[in-house]
This record gives sequence, structure tokens and C-alpha cells, in this order.
Amino acid sequence: MPGYPNAPSPNPSMPGFGGTPKGFRGTIKDYPGADPLKDSEVLRKAMKGFGTDEQAIIDLLGSRSCKQRVACLKAFKTAYGKDLIKDLHSELSGDFRKLVMAMMKTPAQLDAYEINSAIKGAGTDEACLIEILSSRSNAEIKEISRVYKEEYKKKMEDAISSDTSGHFRRLLVSLSQGNRDEREHVDMSMVQQDAQALYAAGEMKLGTDESKFNAILCARSKSHLRAVFMEYQRMSGRDLEKSICREMSGDLESGMLAVVKCIKNTSAYFAERLYKAMKGAGTKDRTLIRIMVSRSEVDMLDIRKEYVKNYGKSLYTHISGDTSGDYKKLLLKLCGGND
Repeated sequence: MPGYPNAPSPNPSMPGFGGTPKGFRGTIKDYPGADPLKDSEVLRKAMKGFGTDEQAIIDLLGSRSCKQRVACLKAFKTAYGKDLIKDLHSELSGDFRKLVMAMMKTPAQLDAYEINSAIKGAGTDEACLIEILSSRSNAEIKEISRVYKEEYKKKMEDAISSDTSGHFRRLLVSLSQGNRDEREHVDMSMVQQDAQALYAAGEMKLGTDESKFNAILCARSKSHLRAVFMEYQRMSGRDLEKSICREMSGDLESGMLAVVKCIKNTSAYFAERLYKAMKGAGTKDRTLIRIMVSRSEVDMLDIRKEYVKNYGKSLYTHISGDTSGDYKKLLLKLCGGND
């Protein structure tokens, strides 16, 4: 994934630094022959003089990959002796500005920024913490931790610990280790043991042994856990998600559910997050921006497919009806088309 240069991802579908890989499921890819100095010139022209040419900014940023956008920061400073982020910030406003700011960060910087924002101030955005920590690979989480320490002078785990409590805190701390088994091999005898252990820790006993759920859901490989979920259903006659809803409540319930949904089908999980961000009165723009930016080079095509399948209308249509102006135009570029 772009922005995690020190961390080769185990997922072959994630873009790296050498063009577009086979089986790429994102909507934004490297623009052929992009030159950061020429791109910087286009951005400078768009902001120079009276008024701003927002369309030029949308056309350029919406057609460059993350690493190509980030390369403009250095090129802009070299060419003009100015800070591109500061210039964009002063020329743009509202949600459009927030979206552009998110697009000018590496994935690890954006995740670290979002985690920090979810923690600081009154109240915690628990859903944001769960979303990031349950969906990123070990290598990505380690890179986010490194960037977090660099940017905020504090260990990410300590920041999360001081802002949460109880079993929910334990779940987040476990996920923030970036230490999930990533082997593809599935041992069916271990699958049965884990399914039985989850059943014994929840449905079979008075009260719930949350630490057993934690140990299994945060440490085992995704392929192993998918087999565990099927075995659990076969054995208990109940979906694990339904058992979690019966056994847990509050943030812990939301956290455990997110981990299970993410492992079962990551794209469907993000489609649901986007749907909930836009349905009803008011839009959760922060969630919308974070997911559209962070998944545009990973699995946006799959998210779009799940969206139309589960909600009966395309993600493109929903964004079009729920947002407006330049903000809408740039979001639709990240969406990459209608279904």
C-alpha cells in the first residue's frame, strides 16, 4: 500500500511502488508519466492571483495516486519555496478542504492523524479506532505506530490505553500490536478447538469470558477465523455476530462485531460504514472522507460492488445525492464511476 514503504504487505492486491499490480481493485492508480514539478506548477497556477481554480485542483489530485500527490509537497517547496499544504489550506474551505488535506497525507499519516483526532478532545470516536485497527495489516499497523510516535511524541498504544477502559481497551490494545498470524494454512483441528472455545466462553456459560474472544479474534489469521466462524455456525446453529450481540454490549460489542465483519468480508464492512455515514439526516463527513481516501487504492471496486448489492443503489448515486459542489466532484473521482 502506498505510504507504507518499509512494510511490504502480505496482500498481493495492494498497490506498491512499482505501478499497478495484477488484480488491483482500487479506483485510483499511478497516472502515467506524472511529473511532480509539472503537477506543482498546475497547483500553483490554480491558486495564484484572485480566486482559486478548484476544477484544476480536482482534475489533478483526483487523477494521481497517493505517492504521486505526496511527491508534489517536496517539488512545490523546491520550485516556489512555499508549503503546498499551507497554500491549499488557505485557498480552500469546508469539507472540500478537509478532503484535499486527507489526500495529501500518506496512508500511515492519515491513519495516525485520524486515531489522534478520535482520541483527543471531549469524547472518543470509538468507531474510528475500531475501523482502522481491525482493517489494517500487521505491517500497516506497525507503520501507523511508527508515524504516530514521530508526529505526536507518544506511543499510539499508550494514547489508546489512556482514553479507553475495560475489555474494550484490551481489544484495541491487542489490535494495535499488529501481531496477527498471517499464515494462509488452516488446521481444521485448531479451527474446531477455537469454535468450541468461543461457544464455551459465550453461549454456554453464565456471563461471558471476553478475554477468550479477544485472544482468538485478535491473534489468529483471517483464513483460520473464517473457518472458525463457519464451524461455530455449524456447531451452535447461530451466527457468531448474533452471539456477540447477545453476550456483549456498548463499545465492546461494536468492536468485536467490527473485527468479525472485517474478517468475514472487508469490502462489505466498509460499504456498511459508508452507508451509515450518509443515511438519515446529516452526513458523517469525517468517516466518508477517511474511507473514500484510504480505500481508493485498495478495494474501492469491491466496496462499490457490495454497496449496490446490499443497499440497492450505487455508492456513486448515494454520494451524488448526499454531498455537493467541489467536495462532491472530488469524492466522485475517488469513487471512480457508477455501477
